[in-house]
Amino acid sequence: MKRYFVVTLLFGLLALAIFLKAMYIIFVQGEYWMAVSKRFVKTNQMIEPTRGNILSADGQILATSLPEYRLYMDFMSWEKDSARLKKDQARRDSLLTTKMDSICEGMHRIFPDIDPAKFKEHLLKGRKLQRHSWPLYNKRVSYIQYREVKKLPLFRLSANSGGFHTKEYKKRKNPFGRLAIRTIGDLYGEIDSARCGLELSFDSLLRGKPGKGHRQKVLNKYITIIDQQAEDGYDVQTTIDVGMQDICEKALGDKLRELRANSGVCILMEVATGDVKAITSLTRTKDGNYYEIGANAVSNLYEPGSVFKPMAFMVGMDDGYISMNDSVDTGCGIVKMHGRYMKDHNWRNGGYGKIDVSMIIGNSSNIGVSTLVDKHYRHQPEKFVDGIYRIGVAEDLKLPIPGYAKPRIRRPLPDGSNWSKTALPWMSIGYETQIPPISTLTFYNGVANGGVMVRPRFVTAVLNKGEVIKEYPVEVLRPRMCKPEVLRNIQVCLETVTTRGVGRRINSRMFNIAGKTGTAQVWTSAGFASQYLVSFAGYFPAENPQYSCIVCIQKGAPASGSLHCGPVFKKVAETVMAQNRKMDFSSARDTLGSMKPNICPGNLVATAQVLEHLNIVYHADFSTDGDKEVWGDSDTEVGTISLKEGVGDDGLMPDLKGYGLRDALFLLEKKGLKVKVKGVGRVMKQSIKPGRLIEKGAEITLELSMPKHKKKGYPQPSQATTDSATVAQTSDSLNKQKTLVSPTAKKKTP
Repeated sequence: MKRYFVVTLLFGLLALAIFLKAMYIIFVQGEYWMAVSKRFVKTNQMIEPTRGNILSADGQILATSLPEYRLYMDFMSWEKDSARLKKDQARRDSLLTTKMDSICEGMHRIFPDIDPAKFKEHLLKGRKLQRHSWPLYNKRVSYIQYREVKKLPLFRLSANSGGFHTKEYKKRKNPFGRLAIRTIGDLYGEIDSARCGLELSFDSLLRGKPGKGHRQKVLNKYITIIDQQAEDGYDVQTTIDVGMQDICEKALGDKLRELRANSGVCILMEVATGDVKAITSLTRTKDGNYYEIGANAVSNLYEPGSVFKPMAFMVGMDDGYISMNDSVDTGCGIVKMHGRYMKDHNWRNGGYGKIDVSMIIGNSSNIGVSTLVDKHYRHQPEKFVDGIYRIGVAEDLKLPIPGYAKPRIRRPLPDGSNWSKTALPWMSIGYETQIPPISTLTFYNGVANGGVMVRPRFVTAVLNKGEVIKEYPVEVLRPRMCKPEVLRNIQVCLETVTTRGVGRRINSRMFNIAGKTGTAQVWTSAGFASQYLVSFAGYFPAENPQYSCIVCIQKGAPASGSLHCGPVFKKVAETVMAQNRKMDFSSARDTLGSMKPNICPGNLVATAQVLEHLNIVYHADFSTDGDKEVWGDSDTEVGTISLKEGVGDDGLMPDLKGYGLRDALFLLEKKGLKVKVKGVGRVMKQSIKPGRLIEKGAEITLELSMPKHKKKGYPQPSQATTDSATVAQTSDSLNKQKTLVSPTAKKKTP
């Protein structure tokens, strides 16, 4: 018992001693140890979130955030003890002196604009000034460049040992360059502040929430300890179609350069949903090139000109004042109206004479429209303006694009002080009003949509890690713009424009286009200038509308909506319809010869799906079911096609012409090459010629473009057709050619 008592007493005394020591440290030495700990802890460290992506309609990245770095060198030791400081500083200086030449040559290799001799002087200057954060390069560098710098002598060491350190930024990148840049938006410099477009409208969702942390010294090295995780920004999925956006920008840009015009706008909208598939606003700069420097498509208030005439007739027909049987004698194309001359565009050629309502719109007769509107609304102009508001022309669309301006259509005051006798006739032909192009297109989209006017939609959903957290459904502004019979009359008038009227050249031989031309002088503070706004607004195919579109160009004389905007509209319409045309792969089978397809390396699961659809026998050592991607090559030299996982490497550069970007990147990255990409579409050119010996780490540039099918039997991109004879001709032509199985074919749609 005594032994147990002694042991218990000893443990009790030990516990008491520990307790007393702890109390002494807490209450007596507390301030001292708190001061010591603070020297090893850096508080209030903000953890920056990653900004969310902006996505296209099919999920392609339009804007994303990638890391970039500023490079710095710390030449001085941070040791507090004088003896250890002297020793550590001597070590740092020795390393710098020994590795100086290797560092300078390595930096020159990574950054060719760096001169090794000057860079050496730069390093010695920083050491002489005893700087802790001496900048090594005057630009921010990419993650790949940063990793290359980290491989250099001295720089590969830790920041405490070698002195090399960085400051990380999140750089906003647009993989498709300046495509739809004003719609997407951008950020101010290095401060991650949204400047315009969807970046600004959805900034609160894209930005995310920063986290909190602190830096603590552990084993003579500072590490970041996260106290509160940062919340990355949400992704925003837009309605923009990359292919259609590229089509619109190219078609408009080519025409603007041809005309040497001041600016132009092109908007493409899906009829049923109001989804804006493409929107571009190009302006000529001092260097003569055209860029998106403003949101003119939604912000510029123009007097629309003749594209307003169908709106005027819709109001008159809906009120029961105007019918398709009405006619107007336009005479020789010039009449005096309330003291001012109203002219048709062909007045020098004798005018149109007596024409009915459909040809008034078809020939865009100013006299015809203004005469009928003035006849019925002369003494009640407020009723006409009310009608314009009723059909939705003046609707505030509340678009999520900063700079959007709603239409301005003035109403007559009760005392008539702001209204003259000429105001109504000239308003009926597109003056006395200010309407942005997006609002004009919204009206024509409603006509194409059976009288249902929908709000233009730019964003469909907000995503968090791929999951939808908020949807933006189709929003109906007007379930019925007018009476059904009135709507059909307006549709007939718009079809007349391109079949028998001034827009005959615009109609396609592949399908019908309906729409209206417009020409208006541009109003300036000094009066009407020599500038004109020409336009064409409409939809296609007329018999089953899928898309609506508006093209506006501001230029000097001569000016014609049909001659200058019509070709752009037609090119966009035909190219979009050709792009959307789908053919059954089975029509490509050669029933006369042996089937031995040429299979490109790439996604073998997609390849297998195409082969199955063509009823071609193949062998694969992997499962072709599900969504898992399997990359590799094939062997067609034996009787049965064999799909082999993995791509062989003979050390030579392959011929990539015709490859999709995804397949090309797979091949090149497997061979250890750095890839730069220019353009959109398929590979047309490569900087390293096929057959050359490959050096790992070498850089190759791929130039991409949309393919132009010129072989007989293929439809031209600008010539789509639904004609059965043409389809049969195309199928027969394809049957005579060698079958090409592309691994880039989309899954489940072989």
